[in-house]
Amino acid sequence: MDSSSVFANIVRAPEDAILGVTVAYNKDSSPDKLNLGVGAYRTEEGKPLVLKVVRRAEQMLVNDNSRVKEYLPIVGLADFNKLSAKLIFGADSPAIQENRVTTVQCLSGTGSLRVGAEFLARHYHQLTIYIPNPTWGNHTKIFGLAGLSVKAFRYYDPATRGLDFQGLLEDLGAAPSGSIVLLHACAHNPTGVDPTIEQWEQIRQLMRSKGLLPFFDSAYQGFASGNLDADAGSVRMFVADGGECLAAQSYAKNMGLYGERVGALSIVCKTADVASRVESQLKLVIRPMYSNPPIHGASIVATILKDRDMYNEWTVELKAMAVRIISMRQQLFDSLSARGTPGDWSHIIKQIGMFTFTGLNTKQVAFMTKEYHIYMTSDGRISMAGLSSRTVPHLTEAIHAAVTRVD
Repeated sequence: MDSSSVFANIVRAPEDAILGVTVAYNKDSSPDKLNLGVGAYRTEEGKPLVLKVVRRAEQMLVNDNSRVKEYLPIVGLADFNKLSAKLIFGADSPAIQENRVTTVQCLSGTGSLRVGAEFLARHYHQLTIYIPNPTWGNHTKIFGLAGLSVKAFRYYDPATRGLDFQGLLEDLGAAPSGSIVLLHACAHNPTGVDPTIEQWEQIRQLMRSKGLLPFFDSAYQGFASGNLDADAGSVRMFVADGGECLAAQSYAKNMGLYGERVGALSIVCKTADVASRVESQLKLVIRPMYSNPPIHGASIVATILKDRDMYNEWTVELKAMAVRIISMRQQLFDSLSARGTPGDWSHIIKQIGMFTFTGLNTKQVAFMTKEYHIYMTSDGRISMAGLSSRTVPHLTEAIHAAVTRVD
């Protein structure tokens, strides 16, 4: 240790649990290695995908010589914000028509959550947020660092590998009035377990009766079922009752714009006047944080969403990604069934979205990495998007060995 440095007392931070999987994978020289840790789509050939419609939009932007690189306003690109609200709340949403929604462009889902959290920490009367157990690893840090107190509510039932609906209702029922509740709009990460429409309605009734404030994280709209409207159903249910809520959107998955960092935060308010005041305060959160958002990614999204042909082309490509993931679920389930792997694996086809919570324990995951060069997070979450027809047999063998040889 160099004692002459003013930073000599700094200890090395642990690797990010999810990103660390990729670091370990990259160091492995085995030709059989398989990375099921990363939350990014891959083609059947295991390659990253840039959507054709995204390439087309970018080409149009490049060819438009009237475009300049001036700063965007603090709240971002106006077209992008308007179209993002329309995408998640629906074109005919009364909240949009009545100007009760304020939308600000943010740095993908993470940035949208952080801006929303900072706003709530400054201006909302209740500083406790309830998040599902389990949830995306970054949620706890995002809300905690913004100044909110983070508590968990029951969500996943390891015994059924499904939803602990009773536990969820009990925990939210016991939450102090006014508490904030983080809800995954669809394709819950990491479990892939979503409430049914009927269960969502019960959650809505309970939350509204207790004055709990919903904060939706929508990272997978259209990517879960292949249908943009269906995947926004939970959010629209809460907006339809006239109540208030927050929604963070990301275009990382559904447009494949991961590294462009494109997202939006929308806050649905009771009146247009409140929405306008809320927006004025959101600007004060954003300005000292990053001044204003980047222009390129948001321009791609706006170009696609405002052109009917490009929008339709996008929905076809989006549906194809969702269908491939659903097909991988079926293939893995069929393969495990044919292999006679002990246990019930039906949760693989019941869960939805990019991830499957396999039910494998930490020791089994470590065994699969060591013996089969398969990389995933230690909680047994696998990215279905990282699988292909070619790699399903290898994964099946690894799961079979882990289940039969490791307790």
